[in-house]
Amino acid sequence: MTDTSTFGFIGLGVMGEPMCRHLVQKTKQTVLIHDINPEPVARLVQAGAVDVGSIAGLAKADVIFISMPSGEHLKKICEMPGGLLELAHAGQTIVDLSTSPLKLTRELASVFVAKGADYADAPVARTRTAAEAGTLAISVGASAGVFARIEPLLRCFASEVTHCGDVGSGQVVKILNNMVVVGTVTALCEAAAIANAAGVSTDTLFDAFSKGSADSFALRNHGYKAVAAREFPERVFSTDYMHKDVSYALDMAKDAGIEAREAALGASLLTEASRAGFGANYWPVIVKIIERSSK
Repeated sequence: MTDTSTFGFIGLGVMGEPMCRHLVQKTKQTVLIHDINPEPVARLVQAGAVDVGSIAGLAKADVIFISMPSGEHLKKICEMPGGLLELAHAGQTIVDLSTSPLKLTRELASVFVAKGADYADAPVARTRTAAEAGTLAISVGASAGVFARIEPLLRCFASEVTHCGDVGSGQVVKILNNMVVVGTVTALCEAAAIANAAGVSTDTLFDAFSKGSADSFALRNHGYKAVAAREFPERVFSTDYMHKDVSYALDMAKDAGIEAREAALGASLLTEASRAGFGANYWPVIVKIIERSSK
């Protein structure tokens, strides 16, 4: 990376916009941006970014960061006519900050490498609040050389950056992290429903949990702030987004010949919540589905 390197950022949504803002403010270098939504583009231009208006304009950057809502979106912007793959050039580095399927990640990496470009998967974890604060956690799949090159840039918006291994490893870690969180929160939701039926409040239950062996990050965040508070806002990590991530975990399990029963339960609850009209709500809303099952 040189002082004249240019950066590109595509996908300026709930997480992408604050990440891009940190990149603009902390690198003091040219950051080219593109998104179909004009509002975050306008805000980031005010912060110092350069709106290039197209993928073709973005493809001129030395390092391109991608923040997409799903693997389907990632595949489209890479493989479409005039997409990032067609315009890739030797010496370029592509960094996918999205949570994307393992197979797709490795397939894209191989075709970018064939064109002389490097590829890294660097899915982000934690919340929109963490993105705003620059304290995200990122698991990275990349060669040692590529990781060394992009780590300082990732630290513009992350406080934890872990090199997990070669390309795809970052996705494996992030996807399984979310699978475990869903399992933990499902257990918390079931415990809350059972406690309430037995005459013990969720607040009392969770306070006791926090002082014993059932304490966890999931309890102190998803448990207290969503399940106990009964707050499931939109524009936070949604039911449909989490279902996507758990489906990626189930795909990996199937490929490995492993029956992931707990993940399958989580996926079924998320599916049911979505069908009940909660697809856009913060995903611990699955507690409502669990409570309904007892009636």
